[in-house]
Amino acid sequence: MFDTLSEKLAQAVKSLRGQGRISEKNIEDAVGQVRTALLEADVNFKVVRDFIQKVRQEALGTKVLGKVDPGQQFVKIIHDQLLAVMGTNEPLALNRKLLPIMVVGTNGQGKTTFSAKVAAYYKKLGHQVLLVPADNFRPAAKEQLRVLAQQGEIPFYDSDLAQTPPQIAQAGLNYARQCGAQIVIIDTAGRLHVDDTLMTELAAVKAAIATERPEVWLVADAMVGQAAVAMAENFQEKVGLTGVVLSKMDFDARGGAALSIKYVTGLPIRFISQGEKLKDLDVFHPDRLVGRILDMGDVVSLVEKAQEEIDEKEASSLAARLQKGKFSISDLIKQMEMMKKLGGLGQIMGMLPGLGGLKRQLGDLAPAEKEMRKVKVMASSMTKAERDNYHIIDASRTRRIARGSGQTEAEVSAFLEKFGQMEQMMSSMMTGGLGALLGGRGPQMPGGGKKAKPKQTPWGKSYF
Repeated sequence: MFDTLSEKLAQAVKSLRGQGRISEKNIEDAVGQVRTALLEADVNFKVVRDFIQKVRQEALGTKVLGKVDPGQQFVKIIHDQLLAVMGTNEPLALNRKLLPIMVVGTNGQGKTTFSAKVAAYYKKLGHQVLLVPADNFRPAAKEQLRVLAQQGEIPFYDSDLAQTPPQIAQAGLNYARQCGAQIVIIDTAGRLHVDDTLMTELAAVKAAIATERPEVWLVADAMVGQAAVAMAENFQEKVGLTGVVLSKMDFDARGGAALSIKYVTGLPIRFISQGEKLKDLDVFHPDRLVGRILDMGDVVSLVEKAQEEIDEKEASSLAARLQKGKFSISDLIKQMEMMKKLGGLGQIMGMLPGLGGLKRQLGDLAPAEKEMRKVKVMASSMTKAERDNYHIIDASRTRRIARGSGQTEAEVSAFLEKFGQMEQMMSSMMTGGLGALLGGRGPQMPGGGKKAKPKQTPWGKSYF
């Protein structure tokens, strides 16, 4: 997400580093690179024009303070202007007795999946939710929503598709009042493209429940860039929207839609959807997204995700073992599982300050992820005693593990050798500065206090 834009902006900032001051000449060079980066990211040209004009004005009117590097000053200007483009995102008022949310858009944008995701999100927050399928144009949509509702154990209204969409919406709200549901997610019909029939139908649904002041959210595919902005303008004009949701953000390396929609339409982006699971939904925080774009990380979101996904007792137990210098194959597998819950190696690196550039240098992380999966398969073929103490694994045990995991004996032996290196590294870290921070022994250097040579990591020099 935003990988291409981040890389281009990093190059623009790099051109200013080492300069003694901000001048008209070096600013014009940097601004030109920023303009190219935004256009290549498929940002709306009006947004690019206004953005560049404001950045230039701010940069030329800024005096570099003290020892502040011009590159750092330029990053601050870009940061502030990106925030201005994406605007603030006021939280949705959830204190209403009944809150209908119409989910609209064309076919293939991810409306039905998002409907289930947002219902699961509000249910997790403790709200009484109800899913209402109102798409009688695509009959499979109702069954798709029913399956998703069952997966998330979300209340589902069994609508009569023989009724018109406005009638279904009204009936769904009546049912919600009877069963005490507060937030009602109405999955509406779409078409292959925007047409008058679709707009008329959606306007009729909105009018039928107008007394309840419904939210109307457009689900737009982030991958189509400026086309998503044009779609939002069209729906805003014909139906009237209160927000936008960007789907398929995990496949969008450019970010043009996210950087354009709010500025062009004035509509807030409510959520970003990435992945197929019900939990793969994030509230849109402009400030956090700007941090990711500029490689400042998004530690707040990472911590929030960790609090949701990782068992605190298990994490504390693992930390205590590491603090004592203990590290087993079982501990390694637990770490891998935690990493997977947080979104995988690539997503974690994107949320940590300064690691975005390293992530881009590494390129495709699929081989590293594949190597991790192989390790988990080998570990699953070991006994608990072997996972807790790999030193007992002899030649016969290696043969058995290789047969059970579908690997060669050489691959199993190579893993055990690399794990031994990792165990030594972890021990050195915990008896050194990291151990001191966690309350362990004071700083020590392996090898009798001499500076140790860096070891080859267990996964090869390319990844860890």
